[in-house]
Amino acid sequence: MASLATEFVGIRSPNPFWLASAPPTDKQYNVVRAFKAGWGGVVWKTLGEDGPPVVNVNGPRYGAVWGADRRLLGLNNIELITDRPLEVNLREIKQVKRDWPDRAVVVSLMVPCEEESWKAILKRVEETECDGVELNFGCPHGMSERGMGSAVGQVPEYIEMVTRWCKQHSRMPVLVKLTPNITDIRYPARAALRGGADAVSLINTVSSITSVNLDTFSPEPSIDGKGSHGGYCGPAVKPIALNMVAEIARDAETRGLPISGIGGITTWRDAAEFIALGAGTVQVCTAAMTYGFRIVQEMISGLAQYLDSKGMTLGDLRGRAVPNVTDWQYLNLEYVTKARINQDLCIKCGRCYAACEDTSHQAIAMKPGRVFEVIDAECVACNLCVNVCPVENCITMERLPPGATDPRTGRIVGDYANWTTHPNNPMARAAE
Repeated sequence: MASLATEFVGIRSPNPFWLASAPPTDKQYNVVRAFKAGWGGVVWKTLGEDGPPVVNVNGPRYGAVWGADRRLLGLNNIELITDRPLEVNLREIKQVKRDWPDRAVVVSLMVPCEEESWKAILKRVEETECDGVELNFGCPHGMSERGMGSAVGQVPEYIEMVTRWCKQHSRMPVLVKLTPNITDIRYPARAALRGGADAVSLINTVSSITSVNLDTFSPEPSIDGKGSHGGYCGPAVKPIALNMVAEIARDAETRGLPISGIGGITTWRDAAEFIALGAGTVQVCTAAMTYGFRIVQEMISGLAQYLDSKGMTLGDLRGRAVPNVTDWQYLNLEYVTKARINQDLCIKCGRCYAACEDTSHQAIAMKPGRVFEVIDAECVACNLCVNVCPVENCITMERLPPGATDPRTGRIVGDYANWTTHPNNPMARAAE
């Protein structure tokens, strides 16, 4: 089996699968259970400074979005940072790290945007002998209204300033957790790097309201007839997370900045996609809350078997997809495909026909006996039929070879091997 041993900004773990800072990492009991199940590391649920205790709601804390089969697609979380005493958390962190020296233990932190507050808590956390800290600049609810969390993460100057304080006042690696509730993720990542961050982790939760109760007319989860926006996580946010990870990985100013990927990771394939886009570790929350800690066993075995099948190491996979992420204007316009329907697999449901006829390019004909065929002269290769078909691999996209005539445009399909210098490429012409 391929080795999954990981070293991330000097932090070692037996595999890249870490539990994210969230309810599953709120106490020693949970973390020990996670390590026994096989998790390579944890980011301890966010600690705050001593003072008035954090008070969480005593009603529902999660709203949900389900698929048609009741599969959980997303959670809307209104829980705040830990409401357990700081001293208790610090004592438990120290004990866990001593009992599990081979596992990564990173501590998430959130205190007011004052240098002395950060200096004080860093000193106490450092005494636990944990492996590093993660600065929570992402939480979009509850704490942000108090000038913390995403209220800091949305202002690059604050990110740089606080990160610099933490690097000055601590020997530990500093990860900066970024909020997705921002227009361009590259700016906070650049700010974290300027402040001296060892790595960034992303994404934190997306500010959201998942549903409204149409009897009480309050958002869910509802507390005494009222609701609030919360943080959205789970499989539904994975595409947002992948895009933001890729943006940082390929940005000229942050290229090479270590990334811990977070957002909707449920299977080993999800994890492999994040790693291929540059993540050094991956953090998981909703999947563990849905299926329990032992889900990591499938992730570990699946990723190892995948690497073996490809003859790759974990290092080979890391960042492998980054060079293939580009801007739209660089896409090869000489690349032409057409949809093809496998009649042996077709169940004659007609979904491809309805979707194409009503909302796309009228490129599928319905013949007698409910036989569906693609009209090449109309097909623009949009892929909609593939995505709505309920039978896997029944509809595929077939590439037309160079020299073939495109029935839709009448053009000879060109040699797309060197599109960056192709005379039909508007970007190449502009460069000339």
